Amino acid sequence: MLSMAKVKVIANNKRARHEYFIDETYEAGIALKGTEVKSIRLGKINLKDGYAEVKDGEVILYNVHISPYEKGNIFNVNPTRPRKLLLHKREIRKLIGYINQKGYTLVPLQIYLNDRGLIKLQLAVAKGKKIYDKRETIAKRDSDRRIQKELRQRQKM
Repeated sequence: MLSMAKVKVIANNKRARHEYFIDETYEAGIALKGTEVKSIRLGKINLKDGYAEVKDGEVILYNVHISPYEKGNIFNVNPTRPRKLLLHKREIRKLIGYINQKGYTLVPLQIYLNDRGLIKLQLAVAKGKKIYDKRETIAKRDSDRRIQKELRQRQKM
């Protein structure tokens, strides 16, 4: 999984953690063009509507918007084009097993630079939340915030 040592997070998908129960995460590389890499390094990426599917033994990432690089002119590509994710075969087979179960989907959680300067994507196997689950999550987060606030106030005394 993702260890936070020497990792520079470029973009997070906060909506994914709100909309889905995260079961398992994978680290995947992404097949990118040169101007896309430059644009991502500048933080011009949006994971909000993104999802992945397995097609013909390959994992493809859809609806992730990478803004065109300003100085890229003719080398820029379509901002929402499908991109191939780079995973091991055994990981892809495992993902196919999850996808065949009802209700599971592949959602990008975050994109980051690893310690070697490579762009990586954290991909989650997730199950959609119902409305009451979302309310429950919000209530739990609020109560945790109140508890932390009380503890800080008591420590100051």
